[in-house]
Amino acid sequence: MTETTSTAADKRGAATRGALDEFVQALSRLIDENPSEGRVLAEAGRLLAALVAHDDWLPAAFAVAGPEHYRQYPLYIDPHARFSVISFVWGPGQKTPIHDHTVWGLIGMLRGAECSQAYHFAGPDRLVASGKEVRLVPGQVEAVSPSIGDIHLVRNAYEDRDSISIHIYGADIGQVKRSTYGLDGRRKGFVSGYSAVQ
Repeated sequence: MTETTSTAADKRGAATRGALDEFVQALSRLIDENPSEGRVLAEAGRLLAALVAHDDWLPAAFAVAGPEHYRQYPLYIDPHARFSVISFVWGPGQKTPIHDHTVWGLIGMLRGAECSQAYHFAGPDRLVASGKEVRLVPGQVEAVSPSIGDIHLVRNAYEDRDSISIHIYGADIGQVKRSTYGLDGRRKGFVSGYSAVQ
């Protein structure tokens, strides 16, 4: 590698770390104030929107799609598990089952597009769609929470390319006990964990 190329790579790496570091520091300061959930969703949502407005900071290792299933890479886990920042990478046509989160969350679209369909219970044995499917494009942010709607299915909007979204959750989401759902309301517990960086 030439000195010029190496210097350029070093600068890009510094810029990459800088954008994420600044975001994490600002989010940490916000969480330190023990704000209401409404304030978190509003202010952290603005921070996330600013982060995903630029697609030049995510390291390539955290942008690799899986051949069969979406991947979720931890970008930052708060030492006290107060929040986590995750890169979700969707291969063509990949989707989640219907699932919940049990904590507040924010989804910011970085690259490509994804579609989210919310669900709610219309009785103990019936899960139904809530409104129309929402399509997120780069720069847009959507919120989830048990207080505003926490059950949804998410899919890559594209059948021929990868999509990447950046998620923030009010816990170490890879360790949280959550559920997937059938349309009959049956739930199945799971803990997502994280994808290994290759």
